Amino acid sequence: MTKRLQSKYKINRRLGENLWGRPKSPVNQRDYGPGQHGQRRRQKLSDFGIQLRAKQLLKGYYGEITEKQFRRTYDEAVRRRGDTGENLIGLLEHRLDAVVYRMKFVPTVFAARQFVSHGHVRVNGKKVDIPSYRVSEGDVIEVKDKSKTMALVLEASQLPERDVPDYMEVDHDRMKGTFIRTPKLVDVPYPVQMEPNLVIEYYSR
Repeated sequence: MTKRLQSKYKINRRLGENLWGRPKSPVNQRDYGPGQHGQRRRQKLSDFGIQLRAKQLLKGYYGEITEKQFRRTYDEAVRRRGDTGENLIGLLEHRLDAVVYRMKFVPTVFAARQFVSHGHVRVNGKKVDIPSYRVSEGDVIEVKDKSKTMALVLEASQLPERDVPDYMEVDHDRMKGTFIRTPKLVDVPYPVQMEPNLVIEYYSR
């Protein structure tokens, strides 16, 4: 088991949630934290603790992106017109690694980051190897021809545990998809409840 996979499972157990809805998540059998103190009774969270946990859930879901990147995304969400929480979700869903994961080109969001970094993805015909690259509405995302037969890619498209959301269109025979529109919170198929309003409270306190 790789260090990245071990770390991913620790995120699940630390937060006590099957964050990505995967059947192999250890939380399904052990719903307590990792380590020798993991089975201690969970204490009631303060308001700050509730807000922090909401931030950890959302940040962790997108592959434990760095605090600096997450804060930068929040700051942009604040600057934009409209509901800040909805803006935050929309910006996170525009990340290229998130889009590749949503389109079921890879099985996990961690694999999506690595897949993009290694140059397997094209946006509008041009190679993009930056996971945080912001996709625009109408952009066409595709897997490079030489990468379409990778076991990782073939496995992901057959996964029954999640569907491609309706704000994207995907042709898995051609391994190509289009990002149609910016989603609202209710459109995003999170396996666990996300509360971006608490994330906003955390940063604005």
